[in-house]
Amino acid sequence: MHNMIRRIWNLLCRLERPLADGLFVILLLAAVIISGWLVARHDRIWDWTSTATNSLTPQSLAILARLDAPLHVTIFAALDTPISQAVKRVLAPYAQALPELLIESVDPQRFPEQARDAEVSLSGQILLEYRGRRETLKAINERTITAAISRLIETRAPWVAVIEGHGERAINGTTGSDLGRFGQALKAQGYLVRPLDLAKLTEIPDNTRLIVLSTPGMPLFPSETERLTRYLARGGNLLWLLDPGPLNGLEPVAQQLGLHILPGVVVDAAAARLGLDTPIAAIISDYPQDALATGLTIPSLLMGSVAFEPQVAPDWTLLSYLTTGAQSWNETGRIEGEIHRDEVVGEVSGPLPVILALTRPRSAENQKGVTGIQGEQRVVVTGDGDFLSNAQLGSYGNRALGMRLLGWLSRDEALLELPPAPGTPTPLILDSFQRMLLGLGALVLLPASFLGIGLTVRWRRWRGQ
Repeated sequence: MHNMIRRIWNLLCRLERPLADGLFVILLLAAVIISGWLVARHDRIWDWTSTATNSLTPQSLAILARLDAPLHVTIFAALDTPISQAVKRVLAPYAQALPELLIESVDPQRFPEQARDAEVSLSGQILLEYRGRRETLKAINERTITAAISRLIETRAPWVAVIEGHGERAINGTTGSDLGRFGQALKAQGYLVRPLDLAKLTEIPDNTRLIVLSTPGMPLFPSETERLTRYLARGGNLLWLLDPGPLNGLEPVAQQLGLHILPGVVVDAAAARLGLDTPIAAIISDYPQDALATGLTIPSLLMGSVAFEPQVAPDWTLLSYLTTGAQSWNETGRIEGEIHRDEVVGEVSGPLPVILALTRPRSAENQKGVTGIQGEQRVVVTGDGDFLSNAQLGSYGNRALGMRLLGWLSRDEALLELPPAPGTPTPLILDSFQRMLLGLGALVLLPASFLGIGLTVRWRRWRGQ
């Protein structure tokens, strides 16, 4: 009996290592299965990239927070194809921020009716649907997707009328002086942008709440100018992109607002710090912290701008104005060689107002003919229109300033800010020393670590025997 117990004990001792290894394998498999089950039901994502490229911007998150119904996204691509997987990676941050987001894939070749109904012409397009409204996208990135969601949320888009017909900057134009790129940015934001020819109208429509006016290339007829002044008199908002030179029939509008334009054009010695080879620049870098400019930080550049005196008509209030720096003045002479400010001819040292924001109570008559107060009328006058042109819109903070001015003017129907346009990825450039360290780590240090770990485990097991 004693010998039998001893043999059983020796057998158990010999089986100790295999039993321990088997139990370890079973526990490891159980941990992997349980971990996979938990991950499949409780996603957790950490974005460790330096530029947070795998996370949504605050602008996108603010727009998603306004959703109060399910958002449905349909990817028109065959399931598990590379293009479908690429689109899903773009949508992954949205699914993480919006757990109720519905995403499905539809093969346009198997279901051509659905593709035609969604106006899909390319594989990889997506269809967004929200509260019965829908929009199909070709370009797939955070800015385009968030802009589409913002447009779906808005039930009434702000209306922007752009005066054209007399050589003004065209909102759909492609030349350097036109406003085509700015018009595209407004449409992406959700604005309805339409050209308006004063010569073809007897009156500006009553539902026009905001007009963009640039200096005409040829004089307006008096009747056309009267339509503008009547529009202002009844409370319409206005963005006037004024330029140096004659006003070409817009003198009554300037008089109605009480504008006092300084002679000459603004020059600024600070232009050299921005790498400009000409001093004819009005640089706005010190923004006031008010409703017009709060949050703007990047300097804006107005090439060839006039300046104003900080005063307006008695029935208007100068709410805010943006100025140049202390090294600027209004140069009235020829811009040649070395120039200096001459006080005798009326050249005033900076800061000089180059953008004025005017307000006044908007009055309206009720059915009994009694005039009452209804909201606030807003007007912005800029000393230069080039900063919103195709040639200058992408310079420094010009785009952000233009969108801010439009947002302030359309306060009653303001839209949320969109995320910035996708930029060029920053390349990873390693010097020779960094490349040497990377090579040593991959070819020497990492294999040596694995070898050391293996030898240590083997030595410990040998000692245990």
